[in-house]
Amino acid sequence: MAGASIAVASDHAGFDLKELLKRDLQQAGYDVLDLGTNSTASVDYPDFGKAMADAIASGQVARGVLVCGTGIGISIAANRNPKVRAALVHDETSARLSREHNDANVVAFGQRLIGTETARAALKVFLNTEFAGGRHAGRVAKLSKD
Repeated sequence: MAGASIAVASDHAGFDLKELLKRDLQQAGYDVLDLGTNSTASVDYPDFGKAMADAIASGQVARGVLVCGTGIGISIAANRNPKVRAALVHDETSARLSREHNDANVVAFGQRLIGTETARAALKVFLNTEFAGGRHAGRVAKLSKD
C-alpha cells in the first residue's frame, strides 16, 4: 500500500507520536495528509477526529492514523461517522485483528499509554494486514449502516 494516501491527525496530547508516525509513513513511501494539530498547544480532540472522519468519508484517503492522550476520545469522535471504523489498538495483535476481523480503516493510539516502538510496530501490522472477509463481512457491513 506504499504510495497510497493516508491521513494523520492528533490533538495536543498526541502530537509528538503523530509526528513520529508521520515521518515513518513518509519514509515508507506513503503520501501523508496531515490534518493537524500542529503543536502541543491545547486543542479539542473531537475537531481532529471529525477531520479524519470527513477525509475518510469523502474518499480523500482510504486509511488514517489518530493519536490523542489515550486514543479513546479521538477514536470516539471519528467513529461517529458510519464510514469510519477506527480501532484503538495497544499492540501488534490488536492492530492485526482490527484489520482481519473489523476491516478497520483508521488506527488510533494513546500517546500516554503506548510505547513508541510498540506504536510503530502496530502501525506496520495495521497497514500490511488484509481484511479476512468471510464470516466477518456481514458483521462489518452492519457497522457502516446509517
